Amino acid sequence: MLPEAFIRRLPEEIGPERAGTVLEALSGDPSVSVRLNPSKLKECPFDGAERIPWSPYGYLLKERPVFTLDPLFHAGCYYVQDSSAMFVGTLFRIVLDRFDAGLNVLDLCAAPGGKTTDLAASLRERFGDRYSLIANEVMRNRFGVLRSNVRTWGDPRVGVVSRDPSAFTGKTVFDIIVTDVPCSGEGMFRKDEKAVEDWSPEAVDFCAARSRRILSDVWSALKPGGILIYSTCTFNRKENDGTVAWIASELGADVLDFGELPPAVHTDSGYALYPGFVPGEGQYAAVLVKHGKPESLRTADVFSVFKADLPVPPPDPYPAWDLDRETALRYLHGDAISIPDAPLGLLTLTYQGHPLGPGKNLGRRCNNLYPKDRRIRMDIR
Repeated sequence: MLPEAFIRRLPEEIGPERAGTVLEALSGDPSVSVRLNPSKLKECPFDGAERIPWSPYGYLLKERPVFTLDPLFHAGCYYVQDSSAMFVGTLFRIVLDRFDAGLNVLDLCAAPGGKTTDLAASLRERFGDRYSLIANEVMRNRFGVLRSNVRTWGDPRVGVVSRDPSAFTGKTVFDIIVTDVPCSGEGMFRKDEKAVEDWSPEAVDFCAARSRRILSDVWSALKPGGILIYSTCTFNRKENDGTVAWIASELGADVLDFGELPPAVHTDSGYALYPGFVPGEGQYAAVLVKHGKPESLRTADVFSVFKADLPVPPPDPYPAWDLDRETALRYLHGDAISIPDAPLGLLTLTYQGHPLGPGKNLGRRCNNLYPKDRRIRMDIR
C-alpha cells in the first residue's frame, strides 16, 4: 500500500499524464537486469536477455535466476543492477569526453557498488590504468558490502574508504564527483517495502536538507571546471531539480544540458526515468560543471591522500586450475573439495577461466582457502 500523501503529490511532481502509469507500474513486479564486467565477460551468459539501449554493458533478463548459485557471479563477471540506475553511467560516459587520462574520480555515496563498478568499467575502457577511482561509504554496515563488491569486480585502480563527506573538505583533487545521495526512495517503492514505510512529506524535506549538507561538505574537493553528477532514486522536485538549482546558485555551477536522451524525461535541470515508461525503477540524474577556470593542478595520489583500501592483490603467482560448476559451488560454499589431477601446492581455482580464489591441493583433498566472509550460506544442492 503506497502512502496516500505520496499518491496525492505525485501528479504535481511528475505531471498527471505520467502519474497514473507510474502508480500502476509500482503495483507490479520489478524487472531484473545485469551489467557485464567488460574486463571479464564479452557476451551475456543468460538466454533470451535483451540489451539495455543506454548501457553498453547492460542486459534485461527474462526472469530472475538464483545468482548465488552462479560461479560467474562470484567471479565478478557481472553485477546485478537495476536498468534505470545504469543511466548515471550513461551521463558519466558523456562527460568523459571532456577529460584526458590521469583523472581522479570520487563516488561519494557508493554502497553497495553498482555505480562504482559501472564507472570503473567506463574508465578502464577509455583510459586503461591511467585513472584513480575512490568509492566512499560513510555507513560502516554498508561499507563491508561495498568493499566486497569492489574486490569481486577486480579493478586495481578502485580504492574504497569510509569517510564522512566532511573529510573531503578542502582537498581539491577530484576531476569528477558522483553523488548518488541518500534520498526518500520513492523510485524504489516496488522493490523496498521499508522505503514505503519510512516515506513521509517530512522525510522528503529531511532528505533534501541532508543532500545539500553533503554537497556543501564535498564541494571544495571538486576542481574548478570539474564535473558533479548528482543522482537520486526518487521523484519529487525538492530532492531533484530543486536541489540541482540550489547547487548551481549557492555553490556555483552551471547545469549541463545534453538535449533529449531517451528513454529519460528531460526535466528542468536533469533527466528522470519512470517505472512504467522504462522496465526499471525510478532514477533522476543531472550534471553540473563547477565555476572557475580549470587549473593545471598537480594530479594527487588520491589513494594515499585518503588512505584508501586497495583490496585487489597483484597478479596471482599460483598455477590456475579450472573447476566444473558443481565443484566450484562446493568450493564457494566452503566445503572440502578434491582435485586429484591438479598440481600439488597453492593454486588459483577458476571457473570457465575466471579466478574464484585460492586453494591448497594436498592430493587426496584440497584445503579450501576461500574467505569465510564471502562463502555461500544457502543450500547449494
